[in-house]
Amino acid sequence: MELTLPPVEALQALLLCLSRVAACIMALPAFGNAQTPPRIRAGLVLVLTLVLFPVVAEHIPPFPFEPFPLGVLVVQELFLGLLLGFSVRILFSAVELGGTIVGYQMGFAAANVFDPQSHGQTSVLARFYASLALVLFLLLDLHHLFLRALLESYVRFPPGSLGGLLGGVEVIIEFSGTLFELGVRLGAPILALLLLSSFSLGIMGRIFPQLNVFLLSYPLNIGLALVVIGISLPLFIRIMGGHLAGVEGYLNALWSALGS
Repeated sequence: MELTLPPVEALQALLLCLSRVAACIMALPAFGNAQTPPRIRAGLVLVLTLVLFPVVAEHIPPFPFEPFPLGVLVVQELFLGLLLGFSVRILFSAVELGGTIVGYQMGFAAANVFDPQSHGQTSVLARFYASLALVLFLLLDLHHLFLRALLESYVRFPPGSLGGLLGGVEVIIEFSGTLFELGVRLGAPILALLLLSSFSLGIMGRIFPQLNVFLLSYPLNIGLALVVIGISLPLFIRIMGGHLAGVEGYLNALWSALGS
């Protein structure tokens, strides 16, 4: 019995498909997190590639076997996959920014935990908000949206036809501009209350000089902030859900920029 090896063109097409799928999956927050075991991530990438490849194979033109042009194509595929995944990664960074700002203002500056994604210390509230956003990401079925986007990307931009990379970078930069705005909006109710609390304590400190305002501010700010966090969770879900639901519009803008 002789083993028949697949043609080199098919292996090259499979490699290009694997590159785009791997980059997108590794950039998505639900699947590319560092706490996910590497074997599971690698297995997921391999399974998705084998499922998508028979469908998108007709959109991958044959290329001559030359190492340097093939390497350039692989880099382009990795870049396009990263652009797809970073759309949601940016939103998660905005959520963590909002949680970090609120945590520092309410007195949780030293209450940090290890973040397996960034391999550093992060605020407890930042991890809480990021976990809640991840649940919303899965509930809104956005992981299936990105699988469909991967399939559509091969129809719109087969390997070797991608020329508007700079336009895609501009869309990413423009989309990143909403990071700070979204982070402040998510933490605005708690920040407003903490500002009012600090103002009230300052007045009380002037009226009653014997009052230890510094010692009283810690438990008061933490207690008030936790109450407002619980009350404002529906607002957080509404704001974050609206931004996550707008990812499809971002993808359409990305397709337009890459096609220009």
